[in-house]
Amino acid sequence: MDLVHRMSRRLPQLLADIEELVVCESPSSDFAALARSTDVVADLGKRHLGAAPERIATTDGRTHLRWRLGAGPARVLLLGHHDTVWPLGSLTTHPYAVTAGVLRGPGCVDMKAGLVLALHALAELGVPEGVTLLITCDEELGSPTSRELVETSAAGCAAALVLEAAAAGGALKTERKGVSRYRVRTHGRAAHAGLEPERGVNATVELAHQILALTALADVSRGTTVTPTLASSGTSENTVPAVAEVAVDVRVRDTAEQDRVDAAMHGLRPVLPGSRVEVLGGPNRPPLDASSSAALFARATAVAARLGLPAPGSAAVGGGSDGNFTAGIGTPTLDGLGAVGGGAHADDEHVLVDELPARAALIAGLIADVLAGEPS
Repeated sequence: MDLVHRMSRRLPQLLADIEELVVCESPSSDFAALARSTDVVADLGKRHLGAAPERIATTDGRTHLRWRLGAGPARVLLLGHHDTVWPLGSLTTHPYAVTAGVLRGPGCVDMKAGLVLALHALAELGVPEGVTLLITCDEELGSPTSRELVETSAAGCAAALVLEAAAAGGALKTERKGVSRYRVRTHGRAAHAGLEPERGVNATVELAHQILALTALADVSRGTTVTPTLASSGTSENTVPAVAEVAVDVRVRDTAEQDRVDAAMHGLRPVLPGSRVEVLGGPNRPPLDASSSAALFARATAVAARLGLPAPGSAAVGGGSDGNFTAGIGTPTLDGLGAVGGGAHADDEHVLVDELPARAALIAGLIADVLAGEPS
């Protein structure tokens, strides 16, 4: 029986395992919920891999999970996360359900189904030596406590395979933009808005000047976006604001652009006399360039052909993942190997059930292919 058919026989258990993870909510900033989810993931992994994970505690109370299979050095890193953007209680409005071949539930495609696919792929391969499975719990926050762990786990590997959801149509993600995050804070001087506004220095007006300046740093021709997002200012309706702040999201295709924008952001200067500008933050994730994924994408295409599966498409996407980190240290990286579906972070988040066995087979076939060192 070929690999795709063997994975098809696993479909009922695949669905049961995905349900087990989805119904255990795991918002990134809820430590108690994350702890419960960590235990569920660890138990599920132990059932499939025959061993408990290494638990890597962080100084802020999180715990990341790592399985290192075999005694030798790792050649393949499987990379995922179980934290989600969904707040606790989302199951009441977005319950787990499978209807007409579509699986729904908070975090199902981003990326709990991907974790289950990886576990079944490894189990089907007989828990192969030379593989590390790393599952973190702060990716949705930008991986503040797990970045170093991701990079050290990827160092020296022949491949980092990222279990984030597939792109549209099941395409693999062969490029990701780099991400920078900033907070621009303007400082002025408070005054009564009705009695003597002239004595104040309006931080909101200064922030408006800065927003216009920073948005001008975008370069559509180079794929660079600079987007003001969450903003706040002032303390009351009748007070000239003394402080104002805006978060800024930057996405770039190459490190030269990331450096250019970073220098310009930190070079912002005040416009209003008496005001001050403070810029916090900087690059968060380096770009995942097409050159980092080209050889692995070719290998995945060859594996799909051998399995009788359609050739996977490729996609360049704006969102970041931990694959940006692995590519950034020079490890060949292929992303988007997780579930086929859509609606990540949105009300219509979903997984296409019929695609699960083929996806699990592709992951398993690609792992075996890299471990064997076969040419693509």
